[in-house]
Amino acid sequence: MKTILITGGAGFIGSHVVRLFVKKYPDYRIVNLDKLTYAGNLANLKDVENCPNYIFEKADITDGGRMLELFSAYRFDGVIHLAAESHVDRSILNPMEFILTNIVGTVNLLNAARATWGEDMQGKRFYHISTDEVYGSLDDEGKFLETTPYDPRSPYSASKASSDHLVRAYFHTYHLPAVLSNCSNNYGPYQFPEKLIPLFIHNIRNNKPLPVYGKGENVRDWLYVVDHAKAIDLIFHKGREGETYNIGGNNEWQNIQLIRKLCEIMDRKLGREAGESEKLITFVKDRAGHDLRYAIDATKIKNELGWEPAIRFTEGFETTVDWYLSNEEWLNNVTSGDYQKYYEEQYGKRV
Repeated sequence: MKTILITGGAGFIGSHVVRLFVKKYPDYRIVNLDKLTYAGNLANLKDVENCPNYIFEKADITDGGRMLELFSAYRFDGVIHLAAESHVDRSILNPMEFILTNIVGTVNLLNAARATWGEDMQGKRFYHISTDEVYGSLDDEGKFLETTPYDPRSPYSASKASSDHLVRAYFHTYHLPAVLSNCSNNYGPYQFPEKLIPLFIHNIRNNKPLPVYGKGENVRDWLYVVDHAKAIDLIFHKGREGETYNIGGNNEWQNIQLIRKLCEIMDRKLGREAGESEKLITFVKDRAGHDLRYAIDATKIKNELGWEPAIRFTEGFETTVDWYLSNEEWLNNVTSGDYQKYYEEQYGKRV
């Protein structure tokens, strides 16, 4: 039985990856490692928490000694590394937290893998998941390729760029069997409501303002999280060692266009008059260093691994809105902070 470590598995993308692996690979032992910061929510994994091939470990990747203990105890065959501080605004306010988690934490994992795998790297894999933000900003044309030079513009993207470089350095210097991917903006169920789509769904439902940076002209490529999880599965199992794969949704939207579309959907689903929710839009001072446009060229992963987004945005967006409207208790627990009690209630006696 292979033992796979998934870091950050209680987070948004991580919980989807954990769920996919636990259900798809009953012959794997899946260890979900999460510090359970504000963005970690074990309630995301209620449907798999009692599966025999699932284990949860509460731990902090910045604790190098603890990482080595866990690697030595479980003898991991593979690592899927998603644990990260990921919100740009928070990185502007507190860069050091991002440096410690995203850089030091990644090095701790790399060192633990190297120490326990030793000279026998056969069948091992260290998969590091990153962001398209490391590439910087695009103008109106062009897309990010795997060969696009790095040009991070925020403390968050700079910390992720650094961790990417370190993973590649361990591959070249120590022959650690590593693979990387850089993805565009994810959306879907279980996303923490500091992010645009769940935040605005919550605000529209409660008739609260919808704060839009600048004029809302910034462009993002949106990727449905379940599609991303399937891409991670493919890269982990079939990606070429030492390679990077860009994962995108082929789905660019200006922020203001996306928000107006969301308002339209919410008005329809809540039985409001058309245009009612748009009245909540409030333009605010632009974010410092706000990148104009991100766009991913995902040709490489399509040609090499046969992956492309399966969920059309119109379908995924409707499904996402329906999920949040149908899971009001989940959303209220997260916005109130009550979700943080779940760990003690469910795991306090077992972990």
